[in-house]
Parts: sequence; structure tokens; C-alpha cells
Amino acid sequence: MTDAPLPADQPFRVSMLVYDRRYRSMTFQVIVFILVMAVAWWLVNNTIQNLAAQGKDFNFGFLFQRAGYDIPQTSIPYNSDDWHLRATIVGLLNTIIVSVLGCVAATILGVSIGVARLSKNWLFARLMTIYVETFRNIPLLLWILIIYALFTEIMPPPNAYRGEDPAWSKILFDQVALTNRYTAIPALGMTNDPGTLDLGARITVNWAVIAFLVAIIGGWFIRGAILDRAQAIQDRTGIRPTTWWINLAVMTVPSLLLIWYFGLHLLAPELKGFNFAGGINLGNAFVVLWLALTLYTGAFIAEIVRAGILSVSHGQSEAAFALGLRPNRTMNLVILPQALRVIIPPLISQYLNLMKNSSLAIAVGYMDLRGTLGGTTLNQTGRELESIVLMMLIYLILSLMISGGMNVFNSRVKLKER
Repeated sequence: MTDAPLPADQPFRVSMLVYDRRYRSMTFQVIVFILVMAVAWWLVNNTIQNLAAQGKDFNFGFLFQRAGYDIPQTSIPYNSDDWHLRATIVGLLNTIIVSVLGCVAATILGVSIGVARLSKNWLFARLMTIYVETFRNIPLLLWILIIYALFTEIMPPPNAYRGEDPAWSKILFDQVALTNRYTAIPALGMTNDPGTLDLGARITVNWAVIAFLVAIIGGWFIRGAILDRAQAIQDRTGIRPTTWWINLAVMTVPSLLLIWYFGLHLLAPELKGFNFAGGINLGNAFVVLWLALTLYTGAFIAEIVRAGILSVSHGQSEAAFALGLRPNRTMNLVILPQALRVIIPPLISQYLNLMKNSSLAIAVGYMDLRGTLGGTTLNQTGRELESIVLMMLIYLILSLMISGGMNVFNSRVKLKER
């Protein structure tokens, strides 16, 4: 078989689909695509026939049936009379909330631990190593169960905070109360409430939230325009104007003005009767899952950060020190920006793992997507195949969204070749 293409004026022949490299690759791709689609069709058809033999069909009508079960912690209004579809949405939102908060906390913890492992203080670096090795080498499910046992066995009941000399005291400036049933945290209050926007389906959004989102997004775009202008001036004159204070003002002043206008303040939880009121009571299932995901994933991120920093040539830090930069400025301005090209790709995998590991919430009773659609809904309706397929599609979409967003960020920070 020859790879030499036929002359351009040669008339097309069927044999060219195999012997002409202009068409051969496309021919093989079409053949593989047809084979894959044939196998997929055989699997789907075989599944439908087996379901029909058992008197079942494949449809998602069960999503519009009454759910009939309660969900302890919800981010949108929900009751047992709602459809299974709304219960699924509640579970999905619970999954997204714990995953986002876990990614943020694990990143902060992992970066801090990864940098600390390179500390010149021998004892401090070894302690960080013990943390990393301990959490990396014990399964996440065990950490979830251990932390849950600590919360339920060690934390006091709410009445332990009662009296002038209580057995337990609130922490973090007397704002947070840890109990064996929930964690009471402050809620946000407003003296000048602007009201809410009704989005339908019993979902409302406070106008204050919309105002803050507009201020933050608008400030971000203005900051980008300021940086582009500064870069243009630097390219034209060689001198970069000082913009940090302008960027800081653009990102903070509008939000501070909104805080003043709406009169935002913290409502500390207070013990009233048998429970805390006035704040937000987070179920221990949520707190335990978030804490376990953070500590476990943070250990892996710490190793990623440490490896990324070590990948930067030692001469870079020596050159920075020779210019008079302090160690912390050298780390922030010289080392970490170069290490990002090594850190971000494996970091994407850790974010994906954290989101998928959140399905272990069923171990502590946190009603996420796995607990609603893949748990109670599946058991009540008997629609095993539909529930599992839908749950797989949702996790796939979430994974692709995380991967796509991080890949866009990676393309913006990676080194540009000239």
C-alpha cells in the first residue's frame, strides 16, 4: 500500500478511499463511527426488548408524579407534595452547593499546605507532610464516617448553651454554635429590604442579591478594561501606569455602598426554646460532607501545588532575591505564576473527583442528587434504569462544565509562545 496521493487531475475511483491518504483517514473514521453506532443501537434495542419482556417501558413520566418524601435541607421551596422532578432539582442544587464550597475551601487549604511543605522550618514542614500522607492514604468514606462520629458523639446538644454559665460557648466571635444535630451560623439581615423578584415555581430572588451581582460583574468588566488600557500604554510608552488602587476601588466601593444602603448586618443565632433561632442551622450531614471533602481533596491539591512549585527553576527565585524581592513577593509574583501551567491540569481532575465524590453523601444522610434521584425516587418508582441514566447524564454534564471552564482558565494563564 502506497501513501503517495494520486495526481490532482486523476478521476475519482472507489479504490482511492483506501489507497489515497486524502480520503483514507476519513474512510476509517466513517467505518469506526458506523460500528460504534451499531453497537450502541444493539445495546439500546436489547435493553428495550428485555424491559418489554418484563412488562416495563422506558420513559421519564415518573418525574411528574408526587414525590411523597421530605428533604431536610433545601435551597429552593420544596414539600412532599411536589413532583419527583423538583426533588431531583433540589438534590442537584445540594450537590452543586457542596461541590462549589468544597472546591473553594480545598483550593485555599491545598495551596497553603503545599507552600507550607516547602518551608525551611523542619517541624512545620513535617507536620504538613503527616497531614498530606494521612488524608491521601485513607479512603474518603472512612473520613466522612469518622468526622460524622466526632460531630454526633463529641459535640453538645443545643441545651448545653443555655444559662448564664453554659457548659459550651459559641465560637468565632460568639457567632457560631456547634451542636450534635446542626451547626448554627449567622444569617444576613437588612434594615432596608428592597423586596424580592418572583421567578415563578415558588422561587424568589431578593433584589439586593441582583444588585450585588450587577455590581460585581460590572466591576469585573471595568477592571478588565482598565488592565487592557494599562497594557496598551505600556506597549506604547514602556511605562505601565499604576492601576491597583483603581481596580481595588472598582471591585469594592460599589459593594460597600450597597452594604451601607441596604443596611446589611449579621443576625447571630440565639437559643430560643429547644433550638437556635435567628441564624441558619446547617445540618451536620452537610457540614461533615463539606469538611471531609475539603480535607481529603486539599491533601491532593497540596501535592499538586508542591510539585508545580518545584518544577520552576531555582534560578528564578535566586534572580528575584537578587533584585531585592522578599520571599513572599517572590512566591506570589515569580514562582506561582509559572507553576500554574503545571498545577492547573491535574487540579481540574481534583475538582472533578470532588464533585463525583460528593455522591458519598448518602453515608451521612445528606440528600444530594444521589440521595434523591438515585435513592428515594428510584426506590419509590421502581424506575431503576431511567433514574441511573438520568443521574449519569447529569454528572456527565457537570463534569464537562467544570472541565470546560478550567480549560478556558488554563488557556488564559499558560505561557504564550512567540
